[in-house]
Amino acid sequence: MLGRLLGNASQSLLKRVSHIMKPKVIFVLGGPGAGKGTQCSKIVEAYNYTHLSAGDLLRAERGREGSEFGQLIDNYIKEGKIVPVEITISLLRQTMTKDQTKSYFLIDGFPRNEDNLQGWNRVMDGKADVKFVLFFDCSNEVCIDRCLERGKSSGRTDDNRESLEKRIQTYLNSTRPIIEQYQKHGKVRTIDASRSVDEVFADVKAILDKEA
Repeated sequence: MLGRLLGNASQSLLKRVSHIMKPKVIFVLGGPGAGKGTQCSKIVEAYNYTHLSAGDLLRAERGREGSEFGQLIDNYIKEGKIVPVEITISLLRQTMTKDQTKSYFLIDGFPRNEDNLQGWNRVMDGKADVKFVLFFDCSNEVCIDRCLERGKSSGRTDDNRESLEKRIQTYLNSTRPIIEQYQKHGKVRTIDASRSVDEVFADVKAILDKEA
């Protein structure tokens, strides 16, 4: 009897320790120009969270000499194919587990679509704790105007109205349904991103201080 009780207690303790040690993830979503990158930079500065961008990780791995993943990524991109979501998530997981002193992660612009979400659930089930989605809500026209203004100095070839309208349509068709799925589970924190950077960040701080 005592042995069984001790065994149950040990298992319960291990589960609690495992839960504590899991990377804590906040998905950061919103349309192009909603201010995700700007707000992530401010969060990192104020809270010392780790900011991860799936696109940045893929580009860095593609350029890393001797990387097996890098060669695969390069082949997919050269053939005009989408990089399999398992590769993207493996890179995210490697980065999250590399430094054990880091526990909170902002994953910017992910999951973008149903394939991303299903891939995350397959690979990361039980391995990370998704706290919530931080959703920067902004009208399409404000997003376009911001990106056009940014395009004057950014040098980004996709910061033009035609490309932006296509990107926003992709966001509405692919990413908004993901946000809506998380909303059904009460895991979305929505912020009016049409205001100034400081006004938006004041709301971000209120959310993080309360929940994260």
